[in-house]
Amino acid sequence: MAADLVRRNVAVLVSTGGAPSVIAAKAATATIPIVFTIGTDPIRLGFVTSLSRPGGNVTGVNLFATQMESKRLGLLRALIPGVQLIAVLLNPNQPNYAFQLRDIQEPAAAIGLQIHILLASKESEFDAAFATAVQLRAGAMLVSSDPFFNSQRDKIIALAARYSIPAIYEWREFALAGGLMSYGTNISDGYRQAGVYAGRILKGEKPADLPVVQSTRFELIINLKTAKALGIEVPPNLSAEADEIIE
Repeated sequence: MAADLVRRNVAVLVSTGGAPSVIAAKAATATIPIVFTIGTDPIRLGFVTSLSRPGGNVTGVNLFATQMESKRLGLLRALIPGVQLIAVLLNPNQPNYAFQLRDIQEPAAAIGLQIHILLASKESEFDAAFATAVQLRAGAMLVSSDPFFNSQRDKIIALAARYSIPAIYEWREFALAGGLMSYGTNISDGYRQAGVYAGRILKGEKPADLPVVQSTRFELIINLKTAKALGIEVPPNLSAEADEIIE
């Protein structure tokens, strides 16, 4: 698809949905401007050389999705103080999988929290992952940041309900759809900023001169209805910290 757009000689490519689309766009052109929205550090993935002056033909928005995994682990522990084991759902086909795994394992070890990694890269593997979490008696689940998981939002939420597993997710859309809790940036704001950058490039600015936008607005959403269905009483201090409570 990226190659087809390049053949059409488009003025700018907007690559959303995470790292895979940026990789495809970069492979297709080194000259057409590319504006991305991704959930991880674009420097460590080699998309830009600097946040303030990206260089080359690429710039965009970092939504800090994967970089908030340690915070999500902490929120699960705050919600369920006695949790002994947390299952972590990861996609091994993610380009930033190794970074994401490290960003979860290191903070978990630092606070003495036991985790078990469950892998899923296609829809048929979700059921087995959740069944394994139950067999391991995991007290909660971290559904890691991943565009594929986001595309399977309804199925993942339904499985969490079926197996009665308290889970935390990246985007508020998960909590709105019935997920227990979410913590992350506002994805709508990120996409809007990508549109602003695309417009500025169409007016003549160069991506090399447009700093990578670092999202700064983080929001905690708690679905109280789901918490009650799971038999979880949300601690008052966590409720006070929430930006939105869904009843």
